[in-house]
Amino acid sequence: MANILVVAPHPDDAEIGMGGTVALLASQGHRVLILDMTDGCPTPVGDRPTRLAEAAAAARVLNVQRALLDLPNRRVTHSIEARHAVAGVIRSWSADVIFMPHPEDAHPDHLATTRIAEDARFDAKLTKIDMPALAGLPPVGPPKYPKWVFYYFCSHLRSVPSPTFLLDTSAFAKSKRESIECYRSQFELNPLNAGFPDRMATQDAYFGSRIGVAAAEPFWCKEPLGLR
Repeated sequence: MANILVVAPHPDDAEIGMGGTVALLASQGHRVLILDMTDGCPTPVGDRPTRLAEAAAAARVLNVQRALLDLPNRRVTHSIEARHAVAGVIRSWSADVIFMPHPEDAHPDHLATTRIAEDARFDAKLTKIDMPALAGLPPVGPPKYPKWVFYYFCSHLRSVPSPTFLLDTSAFAKSKRESIECYRSQFELNPLNAGFPDRMATQDAYFGSRIGVAAAEPFWCKEPLGLR
């Protein structure tokens, strides 16, 4: 079984982009950790305690662990300190696979998160350098270079994903919807996002239709995949 790290700019991004896949991987026995870079506050509706409680509830729905790096929302910056903080999580989790947002996006936090996570993957393998520990996670382990990086789509651009591959998430569509609905402050209580869970279900049904299943999630990668 693999150790999987899902890096998310804000609470709810991982659920929107790949909630079905997260639930699928957890059901298969993989160790899955969602790392939220920020608490998502300030936000038009809700506050820090609300956002953290919603994120914890969503993690329970998906049956995965969750951690918070606690960088400043709306001001995530690509820096050595941020890179090393994520590298410490990679070593602590001994991550074999990292999922992160697609590198084309309108939200600066998303762009910075992807750049940080990409560089942290490299930093995590460096010898003769210590990386910081994050409270609540296992101790920081030895250098580690995750074999795979995959990108999920949770974009603020009004664009249509052009994925490298699609993953059948039909059996976990309900779990994904329930995890998204945990974020009442962002969707149910925010009139601007009314109907969002329905739109996500429609999107997943469309991608499912491309491979002949009920629901699927799109992913992209830079490195070639070897399939058996």
